[in-house]
Amino acid sequence: MERVNPATEAVLDPIDEHTDTAIEAAIDRSVDTYETWRDRSLSQRRRLLAAAGDELRENTMEYAEIATREMGKPITEAIAEIEKCAWVCDHYAEQADSYLADEVIRSEPHAKTFVSHEPIGPVLAVMPWNYPFWQVFRFAAPALTAGNTGLLKHASNVPGCAKAIERVFERAGYPRGVFQSLIVGSDAIEGIIEDDRIRGVTLTGSERAGRAVGGAAGRELLPSVLELGGSDPFIVLDDADVETAARVGTRARTLNSGQSCIAAKRFIVHEAVYDAFVDAFITEIESLSIGDPTDESTDIGPQARKDLMDDVHEQIQQTLRAGGTLETGGEPLDREGYFYPPTVVTDVPHDSPMGREEVFGPAAAVFSVPDEDTAVEVANDSTYGLGGSIWTEDLDRGEQLARRIESGCVFVNELTKSDPRLPFGGVKQSGYGRELSEHGIKSFVNEKTVWVQSADAQE
Repeated sequence: MERVNPATEAVLDPIDEHTDTAIEAAIDRSVDTYETWRDRSLSQRRRLLAAAGDELRENTMEYAEIATREMGKPITEAIAEIEKCAWVCDHYAEQADSYLADEVIRSEPHAKTFVSHEPIGPVLAVMPWNYPFWQVFRFAAPALTAGNTGLLKHASNVPGCAKAIERVFERAGYPRGVFQSLIVGSDAIEGIIEDDRIRGVTLTGSERAGRAVGGAAGRELLPSVLELGGSDPFIVLDDADVETAARVGTRARTLNSGQSCIAAKRFIVHEAVYDAFVDAFITEIESLSIGDPTDESTDIGPQARKDLMDDVHEQIQQTLRAGGTLETGGEPLDREGYFYPPTVVTDVPHDSPMGREEVFGPAAAVFSVPDEDTAVEVANDSTYGLGGSIWTEDLDRGEQLARRIESGCVFVNELTKSDPRLPFGGVKQSGYGRELSEHGIKSFVNEKTVWVQSADAQE
């Protein structure tokens, strides 16, 4: 599998793909290991997960540097990503027993009735390159601790991350077949899903990938979770703290060099504060440093691949031709690597690419609206529904508006983010199902109803 450092365009050592024979052996191993892994006590599985968290903390830089080298993530963000993976391990190590405890339900006087939460078997995870460790761990930490085994098909440009994640679990003491990385191309996914030994599928990726994987899982009647794209609204109301909204909005749009499903992408600003916000936002955007992702002072690294940078640029150019106004940025940097500057476009037509599509790069579309009802209307005028952010000094107002936004999560006076303690997922074309929290660990369990009739009731 070929790899290129997106910051330097240097060719990295390739990593061998798995053959059909190796894939078959890995699935066999996953099935065989599941038979013993499921019978391990929950306390044992929790201890191993805690050990995985310790491994991540003890070797944070080793893992962070792999992500930076393969997909260009600024090193400070890569370090934070590894630390977050350790956090999700800690969370489920601490909370899995309460999340998976039997749910007692009252029924007949002489019967004991409850729901038990039991694993289902090998689960295939199809994961993206943009958060190459976090996206995997937010699946693996709960799914493995619930007693399932996992098979990872990672993105083709981060095979080194895939191998490193497998190494984390090995170093933590997990049996070999509990978690395995399959170094294969996308053309192998459907065949793996169709294998009757696979019992569940989860994907984080594009809408196109979600349709393909979700369709294949549906044909096999497999439980699935899809976390797809987003075009999250960032609503700034007339009573907002404009300076704070601009500062946090800049971070919300440019995290991971703009390559995030839950990044703020459409900035919907009340006309009363529109000019002040745009001025403050542009100032913040232009203050960011763009450059070497291994330098801790860098804010914006390269786009992960040249074709991805080209796609973002074309979306921006089409929007400008449709009537948008370029405020800053808008051209790839003339330098080695796939660097695109943070870009702000105002007067964005609603039917232009930046108004209708997901822009997976550091480019913000800004809209002016006359009132909060219009803000909600514009926010919901999207095929996506992953996250959203609302800025207002009136918290009651913010909460009520949050209830009207069609998305899987809404944050008031905060950027949209994932948190191990909270369920995460989308609606509409942003997918279905939930990850993280108690909801996430139950995505791949059999919620089995058990009725135990008292002998006295038979007399």
